[in-house]
Amino acid sequence: MKKLLSFLAIFTVTTSLPVCAQDFLPIFQRINDDVLKNGRAYENLREATTSIGHRLTGSDNGSKAEDYAFNLLKSYGYENVQYQEFNVEAWTRGSVSLKIGTGNNTKSIPVVALAHSPVSAHVSGKIIDLGDGLEEDFIKAGDGVRDKLVLVNINIQSPDNKGKKNLHRSEKTALAIKYKAKGIIIANGVKGGVLLTGTASVTGQLIPIPAVCISLESGQEIRKFLSEDSALDARIDMTNASRPARARNIIATLPGTSPETGQEIIIIGGHLDSWDLATGAVDNGIGSFSILDMARVFKQLRLKTARTIQFVLFMGEEQGLLGSKHMVSELNKSGEIKDVRLMINLDMNNNTRGFNAGGNTTLLPTLEQIGTVIKQVDTSYANDIKNSTGLHSDHQPFMLSGIPTATSVGSLPPGAWGCYHADCDHFSLIIKDQLDNNVRYVSMVLYALANISHLPVAAMSDTETRDFLIKNNLKAELILGKEWRWEE
Repeated sequence: MKKLLSFLAIFTVTTSLPVCAQDFLPIFQRINDDVLKNGRAYENLREATTSIGHRLTGSDNGSKAEDYAFNLLKSYGYENVQYQEFNVEAWTRGSVSLKIGTGNNTKSIPVVALAHSPVSAHVSGKIIDLGDGLEEDFIKAGDGVRDKLVLVNINIQSPDNKGKKNLHRSEKTALAIKYKAKGIIIANGVKGGVLLTGTASVTGQLIPIPAVCISLESGQEIRKFLSEDSALDARIDMTNASRPARARNIIATLPGTSPETGQEIIIIGGHLDSWDLATGAVDNGIGSFSILDMARVFKQLRLKTARTIQFVLFMGEEQGLLGSKHMVSELNKSGEIKDVRLMINLDMNNNTRGFNAGGNTTLLPTLEQIGTVIKQVDTSYANDIKNSTGLHSDHQPFMLSGIPTATSVGSLPPGAWGCYHADCDHFSLIIKDQLDNNVRYVSMVLYALANISHLPVAAMSDTETRDFLIKNNLKAELILGKEWRWEE
């Protein structure tokens, strides 16, 4: 006890947090004990993946997942749980084939369609290999892309491009469309014949050309054929379905209790939806079901927070951040966007060991100091603090509206990265202790941020937002994604 009191005295003097360490430490210990004893993230995710399966937006399964999350939050005692409906283009796959060669000398390549490909496409042409499919690769090929089927890697594989920033599959597809390709073939980057899916559209709407994914090994095979015949023919045939549908975000609100800061909102969100090749246990079961259990913790322990917390499960993330875009649009319409102080996004976050300030330098000291208190509860917490940001997850619409964002730092379970968007993203990959680490550590950080008297981040003006995005090298990607609203 003397050692603990000594630490508290030192911490109270040296920290810049407006709340003393002893105000956090007892609550952190209660959170830790509750999750280790009563945590349900692992069990709920197992139940949902078993009883529902995939959680594709706009599908019956997607609707079941929305109801599952809503009812779970109500069972925890949240009176203010709401569905937030929005429109989506509900794309579902049909048949697809890829054949290379001509006449009787053809070979079928295992393939899956990428989402938002046309409902019907039957195209043939020569293959052009554009390597990693970066913008400079398309620029170099120029008019040579026209009427070709473009072959690119989903990731950076060329030694010449080592260290360069990769593009999203939808951005590579946007370049293929821009340069008048007939279709795009994207080779996966992991071994084992793994096929992945995902949207090939930057807007969430249907694209005019077919986009398909092949395995790493099939990509290597096609390139071998190209080395022997640079005029290699290919044909893509596909049929899909697409229809207007409704989807629903799920929002549970824990009202703030402070007269001074109670109207301020911290949003912690992650996408509930998944792709349909498996059950989406990793992407994004580990994030969304961690959030559901954090909501349980706050109610179970009857935790009070000065600021309002909104626990949000987004749908439509995989189709182009549709749910988070809708929520930001509604916040702008109501004027409540001015009250949102911070958005914490959990997308494929696992085994939390620290926090990422999302490019918000002023948040770094606070996160580090909170982590110092967490280490008093559990010395295994690494307090790994980073400060970077990117695109293509549900923080993006908030960031584009000037709202500071953050996320946790961790690591995926063994083998999980290779199953990203693929047919092997099943519950067998999940490790309970790692999921519990998400819940207990992020809950501690969330509680502290919701209770310190001054949250050291503020919304950015439109000009400040533009400059922030440029500083973080996001302008070129946002232009490709048709999200850059400022003059070029």
